[in-house]
Amino acid sequence: MANNDVELGARPSTTNMASTETTPLLAGNNAVATPPRTWRNDVFDFLEAKTFAGLIYERFMIVLILGNVAAFVLASLFVTKYNNADWAQRDTGICNDWCDALWFGNYADNPLKVLGIGSTSILELATVIIFSVEYMFRFFLADMEDSKYSGIWGRIMWVPTFFSMIDLISTVPFFVDAFVLRDSDLVATSFVRMFRLFRMMRVEGRYDSAITMMDDVFAAQKDILGTALFVGLTTWLTVSSLYYVVERRNLDMIYCGAAPDYCPEEVDTSLCAIDSWGVTNCTDAGCPGTEEFPQPCYNLYNSIPMASYYALLNLFGEFPLIDQHSSTGQLVGTLTAIVAVAVFALPAGIIGNGLEDVIAERRKNQEDAAPIVENRALTSGFQAPSNTTRGSWYNFIHAHTSAQAQAFDIFINILIVLTSLTFMLDTVTSLPPRVHIVMDSFEFLSVSVFTLEYIIRVYAAKEDPKYNKLGGRFEYMKTFLAGVDLLSVLPYWVEVAMTGKIITPYSDATSATSNLVKALRLLRILRFERYTHAFMSFDDVFTRNADILSVTLFSALLVWVLFAAILYITERDNPVSEMAENYKTVPHSMWLTLLNLSGESPLAQYSGVGKVVTGLLGLFATAIFGIPIGILGSGFEEVLDEENEDNQQELVAQNRTAANNGTEAEPLGTTLERSCYSFVNGLGSKAAQIFELSIYGLILISIAVGCYQTVDGHENDFHEIEWLAVIVFTVEYSMRFIGAAADPEFSNGQNAVGSRVRFVFSFYSLVDLAAIVPFYAAIALPNSVVNEYDEYLRMIRILRLVKLDKYIPSLTLIDDVIRLKFKILRVAFFAAITLWVIFAAAMFLCEFSDSSMAIDNLPDYGCDENCTMKNRFQNMFDSMYYTGVHLTGDYPIIDYNWPARFVNFFMVIAAVGVVSIPSGLIASGFVQIVQSKNKKKRRNTAQQDENFRAGDDWYEIQYRQLEGVEPPPSRWGPSVDRYQIAVNEFLNGKETTPGGPVVWTSFSFASRVFILLVIILNVIAVVVESIPSIDKAVGNQPGNFFDVFEAFSVFVFASEYILRLFCAPKNREALYSSWTYATTFFGIVDFLSTAPWFVEQGLIVGGLLYADDDNARIFRIFRVFRILQLEDFVVAFSKLDNVFRASKDVLKATGLLALIIWVGCGALFYIFEENNPNWRECDESVEGCYDFATTALCNESYPGLCSQKAFVNMPNALYYTAVFLGGEWGVVDFTWPGRLVCLFLCVAGIALYSIPVGTLFDSFGAVLGMGGDDEEEEDEAGDGNDEK
Repeated sequence: MANNDVELGARPSTTNMASTETTPLLAGNNAVATPPRTWRNDVFDFLEAKTFAGLIYERFMIVLILGNVAAFVLASLFVTKYNNADWAQRDTGICNDWCDALWFGNYADNPLKVLGIGSTSILELATVIIFSVEYMFRFFLADMEDSKYSGIWGRIMWVPTFFSMIDLISTVPFFVDAFVLRDSDLVATSFVRMFRLFRMMRVEGRYDSAITMMDDVFAAQKDILGTALFVGLTTWLTVSSLYYVVERRNLDMIYCGAAPDYCPEEVDTSLCAIDSWGVTNCTDAGCPGTEEFPQPCYNLYNSIPMASYYALLNLFGEFPLIDQHSSTGQLVGTLTAIVAVAVFALPAGIIGNGLEDVIAERRKNQEDAAPIVENRALTSGFQAPSNTTRGSWYNFIHAHTSAQAQAFDIFINILIVLTSLTFMLDTVTSLPPRVHIVMDSFEFLSVSVFTLEYIIRVYAAKEDPKYNKLGGRFEYMKTFLAGVDLLSVLPYWVEVAMTGKIITPYSDATSATSNLVKALRLLRILRFERYTHAFMSFDDVFTRNADILSVTLFSALLVWVLFAAILYITERDNPVSEMAENYKTVPHSMWLTLLNLSGESPLAQYSGVGKVVTGLLGLFATAIFGIPIGILGSGFEEVLDEENEDNQQELVAQNRTAANNGTEAEPLGTTLERSCYSFVNGLGSKAAQIFELSIYGLILISIAVGCYQTVDGHENDFHEIEWLAVIVFTVEYSMRFIGAAADPEFSNGQNAVGSRVRFVFSFYSLVDLAAIVPFYAAIALPNSVVNEYDEYLRMIRILRLVKLDKYIPSLTLIDDVIRLKFKILRVAFFAAITLWVIFAAAMFLCEFSDSSMAIDNLPDYGCDENCTMKNRFQNMFDSMYYTGVHLTGDYPIIDYNWPARFVNFFMVIAAVGVVSIPSGLIASGFVQIVQSKNKKKRRNTAQQDENFRAGDDWYEIQYRQLEGVEPPPSRWGPSVDRYQIAVNEFLNGKETTPGGPVVWTSFSFASRVFILLVIILNVIAVVVESIPSIDKAVGNQPGNFFDVFEAFSVFVFASEYILRLFCAPKNREALYSSWTYATTFFGIVDFLSTAPWFVEQGLIVGGLLYADDDNARIFRIFRVFRILQLEDFVVAFSKLDNVFRASKDVLKATGLLALIIWVGCGALFYIFEENNPNWRECDESVEGCYDFATTALCNESYPGLCSQKAFVNMPNALYYTAVFLGGEWGVVDFTWPGRLVCLFLCVAGIALYSIPVGTLFDSFGAVLGMGGDDEEEEDEAGDGNDEK
């Protein structure tokens, strides 16, 4: 009898070895017997979809899983506790009790109550039964999956495997809820349906690579990821502590959103008080504490843990509280937006880059990239015989073989642009009737021309070999561009036939049908596809990335749905009504989660669990979710790169220009003219160099003073500096004017007068004059219009920043960048603009009549009260602006109706990556140009030192020189030598061989662990002490726990610092020098870990500070920087100076460019937005709040009752602009000039501003061994022989 249990772990062979009449009964010695197939083999093959029935079952399981997820999502719409819409009501809505029993199981008293197992549904019961039966079979057949799961113990080992746990999570909560905890209200019953999505990985084999891919990423990046996490954690803790210090007394940060009903609907937080412990009391504001609600209002930054969440959002680049920060909080926010965001982004960036590397490696191991296939509608290069009418029309309308045909083509293109503009203008309802008559007449003529052209195109198409057959014209009509032509004219004629109207003297922008018909005109811009072939490349992108996209899209979907479900559970009962409203159903939650996953955090008042979830979501999930979007964008860019090569001659020209710098030329002008020219350009003497650098320093100082003088009450501060600057700039200008005759830029072929005339009208001369003339004009005309606009004229001095471009070329490189990337930019801009226009039209159609979503007042847009989204989307121009902001990936506006949310979904998924390509190309081109100018210098440096690494300086060079060198003997004798060596080995370990591994004694290792523990406990103590309730409970009495622990810690750290100073002469890391240790990173950190305590104690002893004084808290907060002492264990921040040196070439040029963009756009925002009434808030007693020209005039009539927080002065405008340049539009309802500045930043400004951040990231990786810049240097060195 056959034993069915033998060798069950082996998979069945594909060769059928069953006995037949031709098979010998006794196999020879070389034959291998195959176990006979049993029912276990058949069941296993069925479950693994290796049979036809198994394939059908697999497809059924996919449908069942998706049905369960859909049921969970839809079920949330019919929970009346959270959704009070009429259609969602149980009795009168669209889903009655039987519907609930069949699909959702929301209510325990539905028709299935007879089962006595609580709320459930037939779908749920069927799913649990099927999953449970399958699990039992899989448990029994586990040994066939892998032989190690044979036997009882093997099957027990199988239970905790990934897919087994997913199966259990999908079913066990149901049985617990139904049979164990019957009286409980476990949300798990329905929520576990979301985990069934993970079963798709088992059902569809490709999807399990989504998990293995993450394993590969962490395995490849584990070394650098630990360092990056340390950097991110330290940055987070530092920013949180700084926010806590500066905002814990800010009354604007008092939050009463979850206050009980007895509090006023709007609590006036200016009447609240915050005591020395940080406890908020709003009794005077009508919201006192009670026994049930001891603190109904609280400061959002009343402790470091509280501040850490909002700091985390800022470090994600999100500023939901942008207009509530104090002045010092804005300073911290500016530093966070400029510097900290880049550092904190390292962990997520490493994960994202790691995923891209893994994807690229998998693609490389697959088949070669599919070739680009130009699937054109017509035969390329074909010309028809001109001896027939059809052939002549073909050559004219399709082949463009004559000058007249080309002129007609240009005419059609111009007509396309003009008709697009007329649609946009026609949505402006305020235009006079005659304008609408002109536009309607023009539209009629244009559509007539387009219709005639379309008819001719269809008629002549049969001349083409592709369509010269029966039904050829119909086949041509099905092509993409022919369909575009038809859709752009057919709806117009349908509307004319239905309404009988061709010309109307008014705008019919309030008609949805009319708007839809007119919006279809915009499809005509796709006709430019004939020249760019941009969108035809998308099929190549999908073909090349099909497998990777399927995996990453599934991963993104999994992350999206799972996090949306979790946040629905955690936030639907949030006491803050705004939060509960936005998470009342899973579809609502999916909308907000989609924005979160795209890097947005428009809301911030989450529950405790919600904050943890959104924190994890921002830290890691966004990197995963962004991969498919990035693949689409990068894949599109890759195809464009292959089709449109860079203008490499531009790089050659840059190298040639750099090589020719310093070439001597014949001296020009007189001795005086040459002296002036040399002096102001820093040539010929040390004094000239100092003068030139002083000019640049004075430019920065004068601009800083000018910004400060815009602060109310400080208009005349530092006027002495302003006088000095103007005098110096005047002298400099005079010398440049005299020296113009010796300047090769102006004197070539000109006499002295001609040279000076050319100089006066040159760009930099006009900048100089614009910066100094208003000052003299204000003195000469004290009561003139100059004084009236003095505040804005002072802003002109910011133009002096542009002068720095002569010293560090940046702005002048932009034209080089455009020439370098012109071909691909042309195509990319077409794709971006096309998507922008189409999505803007879609958003306008969705929102132009949306009166359901209430928003803040927008007086600048003509709405003083009861404003809705239709006040934002009044016309197509408004829609273009808001859509442009969203296409940067930012969503300051979230209150859209569902059709608009659907449009935004596609914007987030498909369009954002494509639209960002032009700005990315500009940024990469800028880096290429700058690096090409410095390539030779970098290569020479690397050749001089074979161990040279990006960012190396004197320390690294000397450290390498000391390899194998014994430490010098102590001048205090051999005894001190022995002690120094012993202490060094105790603190730093002992190398077994030079450069070899370090070994520790048991005692030294224990001491090292003890120091690590003390550092961690100190950081925890600082965080815990900042919590008001704990701080108050411990008290400030002498000898309290925190003071004792601090004294103990200071003793430990001070002792360690002294010992490290003592043994430094024997430590190679300190270059065998105590001074080197004390003045480099580690010594400075060790010193600062104790110095603030001694300073604090000195101030207390001197009577200048009291131990219970609030200012003493600042000294205690300094202890948080002891986390930097962990640098002894994880190398990171000590390499920051190397990072800056490694990227200095690009940083100098792009840093100046970023500074110009930041300050310049900040000044423009200040000028345009200072008096924008959209930012003004008034007390209810103020009449005509928005009628005043400025907020200051409002306060003159109603003192203290009018307020404005945005763009009130230049420092404030710079704070907002710094946040904007991080891609976060905290406010967007600008005036039209402000909108134009905003759109400039969206198109190019943000990308150019972000170059220094990206450069620092690459250099950080290179310095820490991630490759990057070093690898580029090797490539450059390899290419260097080709450059002469």
